[in-house]
Amino acid sequence: MRIAFIGRRHPPTRKSPIIPEVVRMLTEWGASVDLLYPEEDLLRLDRITVEHDLYVLRSSSDLALSLAGALHAAGAQILNPYPVTAMLRNKIVATHTLVAAGVPVPDTFVAGRNADLVTALEAGPLVVKPYQGSEGQGVRVVWDADDLSTLDAAADQPVFAMRYHPADGRDRKIYCIGGQLFGVKRTWPVRTYEDKLGEPFTLDADLRRLALACGDAVGTDLFGVDVIESGGERWVVDMSSFPGFKGVPDAALRLADHIFATARAARSRRAVAEVA
Repeated sequence: MRIAFIGRRHPPTRKSPIIPEVVRMLTEWGASVDLLYPEEDLLRLDRITVEHDLYVLRSSSDLALSLAGALHAAGAQILNPYPVTAMLRNKIVATHTLVAAGVPVPDTFVAGRNADLVTALEAGPLVVKPYQGSEGQGVRVVWDADDLSTLDAAADQPVFAMRYHPADGRDRKIYCIGGQLFGVKRTWPVRTYEDKLGEPFTLDADLRRLALACGDAVGTDLFGVDVIESGGERWVVDMSSFPGFKGVPDAALRLADHIFATARAARSRRAVAEVA
């Protein structure tokens, strides 16, 4: 069984213990594992072929997504599937998908210029985010029109903003691995590795329904959801395709088990298709 991880190489100063442990376990269980770093290779498009039973898409960079898209078109099995990862990378598409599914999401606005948010600010502050951002980078709370002039203006990039709801306590991170749900309370902004680990907590029935509704809306059972509680209401403020799963008990083992089972099923389907 052959498995490939598509991702970026972490710098030595960044702690990332989960994926190396996942790779070690998969190898011990008999899988052949390759690590693909698209940003470090020269890729010839005519040589991109499906050589693995499963591709694990860890990165959503432009090049990683493009490679995944090419493999998807060639019939590769990808976790998460290319369409799911591409959707969740675009906060405009992902948020609209969640809203259409009835998921409680703060009022969300999209504009071509920062100045166009003035009207939306009349009802209260906004959280402005890069529409293709991740890990909280570039997130700003805008309180009034004067703050708009301090925002970085990216040329030809949409402006994405959500209504700001002050959180009652720490944010709730909900992770799903193959249908199993896990909750982690985390401070924001995150300043240390310990902050990223957060504190595990037991999900109540409402949070479980909320997380599963998000997964059903985009079509995956491997994801992360950010939830804030404000004034007795719960709001989904972000969703990611393949988060770090930090703070999840036995995260590496759970991920390795899910990836191994997915690869085995994909290999079986390929074998059946080849016989047919």
